[in-house]
Amino acid sequence: MNLDNRFTSYHLDILKEIGNIGAGNAATALSKLLQRKIDMKVPSVRVVDFDEVMDIVGGADRMIVSVFLRVEGDAPGNMFFIMSPTQASRFVRYMTGDEAFDFNTPPYSELAISSVQELGNILSGSYLSSMSDFTNLALYPSVPSIAIDMVGAILSYGLLELSQVNDYAIVIDTTFVDDVAQGEEMKGHFFLLPDPPSFETIFTSLGVPTDET
Repeated sequence: MNLDNRFTSYHLDILKEIGNIGAGNAATALSKLLQRKIDMKVPSVRVVDFDEVMDIVGGADRMIVSVFLRVEGDAPGNMFFIMSPTQASRFVRYMTGDEAFDFNTPPYSELAISSVQELGNILSGSYLSSMSDFTNLALYPSVPSIAIDMVGAILSYGLLELSQVNDYAIVIDTTFVDDVAQGEEMKGHFFLLPDPPSFETIFTSLGVPTDET
């Protein structure tokens, strides 16, 4: 399906609204988990082609921490949540209280990996729940897996699986702020790689079919 020139500002506004509601739900869950106030926002949502995906997070050779999961249900696809090692390390320190932890210096403790996995669970569950509410589609995440590697190695599975039949990914930029840390932001990116029919399924459910010119 060719979506060139068919994603309007209205499509992106819907996706951003879904993202903002998901971010609000995730912030509530994280605040309870960390027992401190966390604010989250979605500064931008984009639909990009595969050539842009790796550039967004700094190029194929950049090291990242990634949570990968499979989206199942009415509009299946792949989802990645990606942070830099520095940002992910900061989150683990918040979660565990281990101020010496650093993803730049392996090996990593099981507690650190579990912390990032739980972050992935909360964020993906919140975003997919928000999308389900908007679309009335059944969407649910698989158990997330964690990878610490170069961008190209981590994304290759999701990209190669779909690049022959679909040229687009939805990018949801995410920032969260810990009030205890004096407003310092942590940043990450969601990449939602819908299976080929899923773009149309999602937007048709919203009354905005993508086959319109």
